[in-house]
Amino acid sequence: MTASRHGRRRWAVGGAMLSVALLTASCGEGASDKAVSPLVKNVTLVKSGKIVVCTNVPYEPFSFTRNGEVVGFDIALMDKVARRLGVKQEIVDIDFDPIRSGAALNSGKCDVAAAGITITEERRKNVAFSDSYFDEALSLMSPEGKPVATLDEARAGKKRVGVLTGTTSMKAAVDEGIEPQEYKDSGKQLTALRSGSVDVIVQDLPVVTSWLKKPELAGKFTAGQPISTGAHYGFVVKKKGSEHLLKVINEVIADAKQDGSYAQLHQKWLGVPPEQSATS
Repeated sequence: MTASRHGRRRWAVGGAMLSVALLTASCGEGASDKAVSPLVKNVTLVKSGKIVVCTNVPYEPFSFTRNGEVVGFDIALMDKVARRLGVKQEIVDIDFDPIRSGAALNSGKCDVAAAGITITEERRKNVAFSDSYFDEALSLMSPEGKPVATLDEARAGKKRVGVLTGTTSMKAAVDEGIEPQEYKDSGKQLTALRSGSVDVIVQDLPVVTSWLKKPELAGKFTAGQPISTGAHYGFVVKKKGSEHLLKVINEVIADAKQDGSYAQLHQKWLGVPPEQSATS
């Protein structure tokens, strides 16, 4: 299911400008834009009639802007959660750090975070994770004429490595003995590579794959060898007080995998079936 078309608007919160995109999950034929009460009992939401989702755009193919609307694999799955709850989906685009730390959730900025978030024990100290919905794999991305295939090669060649702050990509680089340059979002990370500020970047494999399909990048950059981490993505909610919402999210994930809609969304947004996600 694709998200309905919507406009983008901005508001100021605490002196900072937050880019907000509104997505509406239809609740059957002829559904109006009027907010409706949750259909699932005991689920408490930040805003009446809405499930507010924090994400970090751009993070294609999981969440990114296309033709003025935020779309992607994570957004499509959250759209299914909104439909199950009988509410509209509202997306708040923020930096990744307050997402992974749980600050955005604990402050009431959103009900759930969906941003390609890797499940780790360290993060479990601050947030609660849903069941996994995606198997993580990483990749390097470097200029076509100066390819870097592995982190070991990057370290040995003393390459300047760009990573996103607080991610498993950053941990992988640090564990390899690399002191990487950190960026707050993938757009800035990619810009650094294109401008030559770094020699290579480490990113999630699907993100690299999506980038390399773009006309402005295809043929100019190349992917390194896939790095299987054995880790998984999960959606994030507050550690306390979101048990009922978490149950609904887990039910939606399980049902989607059972009825085939998960595989359809995976193919649509990642371009491959689920069984190929760790290598393609």
